[in-house]
Amino acid sequence: MHYYEEFTLRTSRYEQLILITRQVLEIAARSGIRDGLVTVQSKHTTTGITVNESLECLESDIETFLSALVPEDRPYSHARMLRDYGSTAGNPTGHLKALLVGNHCHLPLQGGVPVRGGAQEIYFCEFDGPAVRTITVTVTD
Repeated sequence: MHYYEEFTLRTSRYEQLILITRQVLEIAARSGIRDGLVTVQSKHTTTGITVNESLECLESDIETFLSALVPEDRPYSHARMLRDYGSTAGNPTGHLKALLVGNHCHLPLQGGVPVRGGAQEIYFCEFDGPAVRTITVTVTD
């Protein structure tokens, strides 16, 4: 059996970590599937999905760490006029941060509930906002 659902978020900042655990748990419950696998994926190339502990200080550390790895002030090749789009690509750091974080996570499903460690929460990561973003959740048995 296979269940698929999407939901959207409106991000409010250029970079933002948003907890989406509650939405994923609700979708897994609606699926009716008891045991299997849950996949959470972002449909965007300048966003990510990750699993980590939900602490404000850790969120700040993650943002600081990614900014140190991918600073805004480098001369990126992607920061140029793109004829196909008809505009300037001003989001190379978003693409690179998304590459580091990844765009999905997989969680085992047991008894209708995604299996997580005691401190594990699911985050949507915005690296090029604000924007309306779509996240997919697929539950399979």
